[in-house]
Amino acid sequence: MSGTIKRIGFFEKYLTLWVALCIGGGILIGHLAGDSIQALSQMEVYNVNIPVAILIWLMIYPMMLQIDFGSLKNVGKRPKGLMLTLVVNWLIKPFTMAFFAWIFFSKLYSAYITPELAGEYIAGATLLGAAPCTAMVFVWSYLTDGDPNYTLVQVSINDLIILVAFVPIVGLLLGITNIEIPYDTLVASVLIFVVVPLVAGAITNKYLIRTRGEEWFKRVFLPKLKPVSILALLVTLILLFAFQGHNITQNPFIILLVAVPLVIQTYFIFFIAWFGGRKLKLPHAVCSPAAMIGASNFFELAVAVAIALFGLQSPAALVTVVGVLVEVPVMLSLVAIANKWKY
Repeated sequence: MSGTIKRIGFFEKYLTLWVALCIGGGILIGHLAGDSIQALSQMEVYNVNIPVAILIWLMIYPMMLQIDFGSLKNVGKRPKGLMLTLVVNWLIKPFTMAFFAWIFFSKLYSAYITPELAGEYIAGATLLGAAPCTAMVFVWSYLTDGDPNYTLVQVSINDLIILVAFVPIVGLLLGITNIEIPYDTLVASVLIFVVVPLVAGAITNKYLIRTRGEEWFKRVFLPKLKPVSILALLVTLILLFAFQGHNITQNPFIILLVAVPLVIQTYFIFFIAWFGGRKLKLPHAVCSPAAMIGASNFFELAVAVAIALFGLQSPAALVTVVGVLVEVPVMLSLVAIANKWKY
């Protein structure tokens, strides 16, 4: 056991509180602003809301700066751990999320949700399930004594796979649920919210490390940029709930209903990855981050695509934001489990 007590950062620790405050603040703003808030929601280009797109880009770009594709040369050193991550993230997780969403929203909640609304809730959950985590997993790995080099490799690989797998998987699963997919919007979303910040992050990473040094980049530049990402996240949540306020006040229990399948999915995927890693005889430092990256989500991408495909006021966008709300407390409970079961 490590002699140093590892702690989560102040913002990450209380992320659920900040999200809850943003929900309340957003609903209040939406109620007070009335129809005038709609002017902001109509600032769109090709179905992409410009203010929200800028905010989400500011969320995603800082995390892409952390990706070091030079780490990919180590991809063959622990192939079993990487294969576990890829199987769980791309062959299991998207499909189990779609299944749980279908069971709850179409069947168990049929007395409370119309079939049309159920389709959009399923779509939002599917977007979450098809986007493995690329940022917070570094925190979860650190808290469970995961191997940081392995975590970096798996995040880098997953970012590359998102480029080619996200669109077809989402298209397949939403097609099964009979939701019409505007593929041009879906592809444009991946380009805007993954490709552009990924390329920009890689260029910035290489340039700053070459000119200022890796120590300055990690100890000075990244911490200074972090508040930008945090502020963008909080403002995005306030805007989303300002637009969603009417839907939520009409059905205040919808957040709880949405949270249930998301929480079940998170625990389910964690245990599949964890016991799969134990079966493969992976060391704890590899098994733990492999389980964590499967359990958590790239919610920034899911929020962005949900807004682009279905709109700011859509049930699909609401589901992705509820994913942010429940992720931290659930993941902290999984951190506690991983540490208790450390071997």
